[in-house]
Amino acid sequence: MTILNRDSFLDNVAENLGRPRREEMVIRPNWSVRPQWEVLRDLSQDELVDVLEKQCQEIHTTFIRTNRAGLGKVLRDIIDSYEGKAIVTANDSRNEEYGLVELYEKFVTEGKEIHVWKPELGEENQLFAERADVGITFSDVTLAESGTVTLFNHKYNGRSISLLPRTYIAIIPKSTLVPRMTQAAKLIHDATVGGKDVPSCISFITGPSNSADIEMNLIVGVHGPVKVTYIVID
Repeated sequence: MTILNRDSFLDNVAENLGRPRREEMVIRPNWSVRPQWEVLRDLSQDELVDVLEKQCQEIHTTFIRTNRAGLGKVLRDIIDSYEGKAIVTANDSRNEEYGLVELYEKFVTEGKEIHVWKPELGEENQLFAERADVGITFSDVTLAESGTVTLFNHKYNGRSISLLPRTYIAIIPKSTLVPRMTQAAKLIHDATVGGKDVPSCISFITGPSNSADIEMNLIVGVHGPVKVTYIVID
């Protein structure tokens, strides 16, 4: 890859900043205080689950905790409560790992529409997501402090799954929990530095869509799912 006009561009930036252009590497300072690492630092995974559960009350999100054996029933109950007839989900290996493939096949025999995201279908994926009652994905990293699920969006896991359906369900393996954004960013950074294939699109989702732009009145479900459920799997 050829970078054009790099020197002239950087010279112009330095000139406008009123200083000479720096041509040596900037050494990052070693800060004596790092508060971003201290919050919730010593909590166990179970304690982080408790923090997440409490935060879900603040972000208008239903919180359910179960195990692998109980996941199928919990998922069915939630979908029924959402009156879900059309369901879109990611093409994720964890669907099979957690026994969801069989569940989705059973849903089909019951008359529900199940759409698994497939890159070869192109825009058809988005059109289905737009009319879907429920979108389901696994969380890749989960921020306990803010109640945020992190999704690595790629050709098998379109971001429309969590954005366009009327409701959204995030399945959260307990192992994905970290205290806050600090740790999530480090995980992504370390993966990139280590040469792992990190998607160019990463979504941070905190409950249903919210807006308080008009007279500071909070409205839930303005530009995305109107209801969200987090299922934490022990």
